[in-house]
This record gives sequence, structure tokens and C-alpha cells, in this order.
Amino acid sequence: MKKWNLVIDVAECHNCQNCVIACKDEYVGNAFEGYAAPQPLHGHEWIRILAVERGCAPIVDAAYLPTMCGHCDDAPCVAAGGGAVVKRVDGIVLIDPQLARGRRDLVDACPYGAVWWNDELQLPQAWPFDAHLLDSGWEQPRCAQACPTGAIKALRISDEEMNAIRLRDGLETLGSRDGARPRVFYRNLHRYSSLFVAGVVAERDGDRIECAVDVEVALLRGESVAANARTDAFGEFKFDGLARDSGAYRVRVGGTLLVDVVLEGVSVVIGNIELGSAATTASARGSPEGQPSR
Repeated sequence: MKKWNLVIDVAECHNCQNCVIACKDEYVGNAFEGYAAPQPLHGHEWIRILAVERGCAPIVDAAYLPTMCGHCDDAPCVAAGGGAVVKRVDGIVLIDPQLARGRRDLVDACPYGAVWWNDELQLPQAWPFDAHLLDSGWEQPRCAQACPTGAIKALRISDEEMNAIRLRDGLETLGSRDGARPRVFYRNLHRYSSLFVAGVVAERDGDRIECAVDVEVALLRGESVAANARTDAFGEFKFDGLARDSGAYRVRVGGTLLVDVVLEGVSVVIGNIELGSAATTASARGSPEGQPSR
């Protein structure tokens, strides 16, 4: 049986908001019988983009995370709905716009905060995967169609095929909260959820300090090498995908120079590391990093 899945590449999302606008354009003021009642003009974000900034000058990056209903395989809203929320055989979860009236409890049933309360209609609502369009022959939901970078793509394939792609591409979900098992998968989720250690390596050339290019750099965890890198044309290196609050590391530059770093909630950017200088200790610098609250 082929089922719908959504794959989002965090590295390709540039926060253009096209997916958000497409969702608004489709549902604000429009009712689709059996699928969705109109979305309010204000207050609802059936698709929304979260943002996080990591690091500090001179190495800073920003990542954007599109979020929406996960159309979970074991959706708590379906379990709590008593027929007001249905899980279709193609994987899509729909909140019945008639049977769910007055069921504000379904908003709290979603562990991801993806169900919104329409006060005017007294109705819980969520992004319905544009099921009315897919059922009429569309190959992609509007959020994917509107994405200029291809960061969002829907796949209608078997669970076995999806699992193979997930393992091959290292896809992740936002966690199976309450055992929900969402069908929205993310590529490069580490860009949003993890930390990095980075720095700039320089070397003296007479009275000048130049970028040190193609220098070997290693990230050490205890006595073991956790990762290797080489400096780029700007003398910069980065070790990404590190767990939050994972503690002490050492950065070995050029085979001999050691720099101590500690990850405590923010990414670490080491200032200019001059080859031939004494070992230093780098403190965590940068703006606080984390998932914005709803």
C-alpha cells in the first residue's frame, strides 16, 4: 500500500515563507467539504517556520524548520477523537469539520502543537496534507509546489520504500512524542537541533597574518578522534551535528596545537588560532540556541 510522506530538507529552506503563504491562500475563506473548514485569516499557522541562529562572528549560520501536522501513524488526536479524527489508508490524518465541532480537547491531544482552535467555528483544525488536491489528481501538496528550492517534497510510496530512504538519507522526525510516529521527515535536521564547534586558523608570514589553508584539524573526545576536517580558503573549519550539552572536547590543529572547548547549550566559535602559538581554552560564544516556543 502506497502512503503519503513529507520530506523536508532543512539545509534547503531559506525562510521565503512560500509554503506558509500557499497554505493561507488555499484555506483562508475556503471550505472543502469532508476535508477542511475555512482557516481564519489571523492567528492560525497550519504551516509555520521556526528559526534558530548558531555561532557568533565570524562563523554564524541560521537554519529554518518548516513544521506542520505530522500525519502520525499512531496519532494521539485520532485516539482521542472517537471518530472525529480519521487516519486514512494512504497515511493522511483528517479532522472531520463536522464531527469535531466543539472538541477543543483535540488541540491538547497533539504533542507537537500542530492542531489549532478556530474560536469562531468552535473547531480544531490542522494542515490536511492538501488531501482534497491530491484526491483530485495533484502530484504534490501546495507547500511543495510553491517551494522554490525543492526543500519540501511529498512521496507516495510504501512504508518499506520510505524506511529504505530514511535509512539511506539519514532522515529524522521531530521525535515520536507519545509514540505518535509522524510521517513528516527531515533531512539535515542537525542544522536546527544540534551544535557545532568551529574556528579560524591563521599563520604568520613576516609581519602579516594570513589564513591557513588546508590545515588538518581533528575533534577529540577524550583520547579518541570524533571527526576530522581541513581548513578552507578562509582558514575556517567546522564540526557540526554535536549533541547539546555534550561537554568537553579538544580541537587539534596541525597535528600539535590543542584547544579545549566545552559545549554547554551554544555552539563554540574559536577566535583566530595562530599556528605555533600555545594551547588555549575556548569558551562558548554566541547567541542562545534552542527551539522557539509556540
